[in-house]
Amino acid sequence: MLKALSSSCFQGRLRLSARFPAAVVNVGEGRSPLLRVLGSLTSPRGGSPVFWRKAFFCSERDDGSEPPGEAKAEEESEATANVAAEGGGAEEADSKASSAIVSMNPRPEDYLSVIALPLPHRPLFPGFYMPIYVKDPKLLAALVENRKRSVAYAGAFLLKDEPEIDVNVASGETDKSVYDLKGKELFKRLHEVGTLAQITSIQGDQVVLIGHRRLRITEMVDEDPLTVKVDHLKEEAYNKDDDIIKATAFEVISTLRDVLKTSSLWRDHVQTYTQHIGDFNYPRLADFGAAISGANKLLCQQVLEELNVYKRLKLTLELVKKEMEISKIQESIAKAIEEKVSREQRRYLLTEQLKAIKKELGMEKDDKTALTAKFRERLEPNKDRCPPNVLQVIEEELAKLQMLEPVSSEFNVTRNYLDWLTSLPWGNYSTENFDVHRAQKILDEDHYGLSDVKERILEFIAVGKLRGASQGKIICLSGPPGVGKTSIGRSIARALDRKFYRFSVGGLADVAEIKGHRRTYIGAMPGKMVQCLKSVGTANPLVLIDEIDKLGRGHAGDPASALLELLDPEQNINFLDHYLDVPIDLSKVLFVCTANVTETIPNPLLDRMEVISLAGYITDEKMHIARDYLEKTIREACGIKPDQVEVTDTALLSLIENYCREAGVRNLQKHIEKIYRKIALQLVRRGLSNEPEVDSPKIDPQDSSSTSEEAVEIVGDDQIGKNIDASASSVQANEIVSEETEHATSHDAAVESSEVPEQVANKGTNNVGEAVSSDVVDKVVIDVSNLVDFVGKPVFHAERIYDQTPVGVVMGLAWNAMGGSTLYIETTLVEQGEGKCALHLTGQLGDVMKESAQIAHTVARAILLEKEPENQFFPNSKCHLHVPAGATPKEGPSAGCTMITSMLSLAMNKPVKKDLAMTGEVTLTGRILPIGGVKEKTIAARRSNVKTIIFPSANRRDFDELADNVKEGLDVHFVDNYIQILELAFESKDAK
Repeated sequence: MLKALSSSCFQGRLRLSARFPAAVVNVGEGRSPLLRVLGSLTSPRGGSPVFWRKAFFCSERDDGSEPPGEAKAEEESEATANVAAEGGGAEEADSKASSAIVSMNPRPEDYLSVIALPLPHRPLFPGFYMPIYVKDPKLLAALVENRKRSVAYAGAFLLKDEPEIDVNVASGETDKSVYDLKGKELFKRLHEVGTLAQITSIQGDQVVLIGHRRLRITEMVDEDPLTVKVDHLKEEAYNKDDDIIKATAFEVISTLRDVLKTSSLWRDHVQTYTQHIGDFNYPRLADFGAAISGANKLLCQQVLEELNVYKRLKLTLELVKKEMEISKIQESIAKAIEEKVSREQRRYLLTEQLKAIKKELGMEKDDKTALTAKFRERLEPNKDRCPPNVLQVIEEELAKLQMLEPVSSEFNVTRNYLDWLTSLPWGNYSTENFDVHRAQKILDEDHYGLSDVKERILEFIAVGKLRGASQGKIICLSGPPGVGKTSIGRSIARALDRKFYRFSVGGLADVAEIKGHRRTYIGAMPGKMVQCLKSVGTANPLVLIDEIDKLGRGHAGDPASALLELLDPEQNINFLDHYLDVPIDLSKVLFVCTANVTETIPNPLLDRMEVISLAGYITDEKMHIARDYLEKTIREACGIKPDQVEVTDTALLSLIENYCREAGVRNLQKHIEKIYRKIALQLVRRGLSNEPEVDSPKIDPQDSSSTSEEAVEIVGDDQIGKNIDASASSVQANEIVSEETEHATSHDAAVESSEVPEQVANKGTNNVGEAVSSDVVDKVVIDVSNLVDFVGKPVFHAERIYDQTPVGVVMGLAWNAMGGSTLYIETTLVEQGEGKCALHLTGQLGDVMKESAQIAHTVARAILLEKEPENQFFPNSKCHLHVPAGATPKEGPSAGCTMITSMLSLAMNKPVKKDLAMTGEVTLTGRILPIGGVKEKTIAARRSNVKTIIFPSANRRDFDELADNVKEGLDVHFVDNYIQILELAFESKDAK
């Protein structure tokens, strides 16, 4: 009989794999309202649901019966027909009869000690499948051995979180920590309440479990593998007819129904679960809702641990309510995205249909045809002047474009390439203006001085006029910052009627910026010159390459070497850009480069350029520039009228000498802007205080008592008075003067912005008492006395430290990228004694300057021995040579003659001639070598009121080229050897 029952059970399971019998599918019909409701949700049309090939759920039989699940045939043959009848009642008996689950022997409640399996993510509920991975070989072997011995049960317990581990830790890290736990450590981490699980299959390290009933751990039996004693738990007794339980259960069902309408996954869960479990009751309903929800594992564990049916239903209701809210949010998100996609798809379809209709009617061509027509139309104006090799490349690329699909990447590369090729001005040259007088006028309008640059540009224009055509040139403007190198380039372009393009190469470290990228690179672009030609639209622009002395060099090549081809008149006629890969004629381009110093420019590149040095401006030139250019431009930019402000010559001179000593005028422009901004603020504030008040009473002009505390209003015929606040910070004079007296005021006296204007007799007596306002304001005068209020305290003080240099002190001349300056060489005696000859140097001197000091010491000893043989100063003296401004690094050989003079002055105890400055490199034989920066040093000498300058003879030509206003008032001597300097520096009539 047992064998027959087992065989019938096995055959019944085989039938389940195809379709459930009607008795199982319609289980509980007419008996259980819960199952009938959920059955209506899963099968709204009354059809029998088809059973899946792989089941995912099993039932929990608290009364002793259990599901066989996916057990193999040999396991099913061992099943028995024992079905316990524990306090079931009629309804439970019917439920058992209708269930598709067949119990096995031994019964699940017979297992009082089981192997404990940790669950890291979620607890296992009765009636549900769960696959887990067992990484411990010993544990896996024990499970396989138990399964062979028909002990196919284990305890599944949820793992507790460690306090220091984040609950959102990655699953891989969680699993890794689970595999490392063993013995007592694992026992402490397990929740007490778990599930008795049947092992249905073991494939590798994957073990599939089916939950049966609840368990509680009582004690640990064995550590490896972890085996625990358990108590089998049952739900607390409850009244099935209790209204509260019924209401709670029906609310769970109602919520599940709403969720099932939006989630097909839940619908499949219900269908499969009802096919396996047979019939729903209240405990099973609570377990089902909690198991399929996406709630936190700890909340699910609370449901698993709850034995009170009503409380379990309440917990489940909370979980499914949350799932309902999540489903609503998910549905709204999905609906919004679907609407957006549908709208975009509809728009795309309509657009494609419109294109097709236009194409059929001949109203529009396809993309490739339209692009080809656009490129040919763009090329047509320059087609006759375009080189034949370029035309051939364009035709080949156009043919290639027709064969490519628009969606291919090569199509975009070819389209961009054709776009650049057809955009360049092939053979399109702008008409130049060779009028020398007009060019001279334009250059003088924009810049004061710069005669060398202007002369060179006029020569270029004259040659072009005689030849009938101009050539490209490479000019390099070298000078300190702020002397107008960049702005002169724009003026040259305006004088020549050429298009202007500027780009800076300061810090440039990539050759591709000059030569372009290869077209094979993503985002490839041509170089700067090709971009320039496309931007200006002509093939003969003026290109200003700024900061050429600050070129960088990196891993992407040397840009200075790339510029050799660009700036070579013999090579740039066939300049080859890497992107275009066709030669471009740049021979008609006029290149103007700017640099602060030429020493940092590579020699091969410097050799290709015509260098024009722009020295700094002297004080007279700065005065002209400020008056004729800067002040006018800044006044217009600030919206101030000429009759409102006056900056006196003395104030402007003080501004230049005490605030803006730089070689250029950029800092001078900033200070003038600062002055005019403050003046604008004063004018606006005064204008606001002059606005008449609507309700203010009229003031009798004859009543002088009202002017002490209140604003005075004076009405005149030619000039209307303005209100003045008597509580100003400074005491202000309220005096009435005539027009002639006001205009006769001294030019140097600053007129206060709140000065009371004159009162003029009224022509009409009826308007005497009326308050009238006007927009006429007093002129603000900026003088030396109030210059500090506008620009602050002076930045520079006199470079000249000594009015008459003492013994051992001589003034020298130096220059750098910022311009020229004077510096003193000071030598003093430290100690004397037999054989104490030494020289100590300070002042942050460079290596070259230190060598110059040693040479100067040697030459000075030789000269003193020749002039005064009895003088034993140098052999027996330790000297200290210092160059002031110790925080400033100093370098260069041009201070050699100054150092010798300083040492001889100390040795002979004679001061040098008053108002004397010198510069020049000295050899060991006393020869004076030429130096650089003659103009800068001359300007520095004039700024320090030096009357006599000593230069090397080789620099006479440089000095003769200077403007007359620079050389005016200077006594300049040119020497070949130091003996001449000695005679000039120590004249007997000046010695003291």
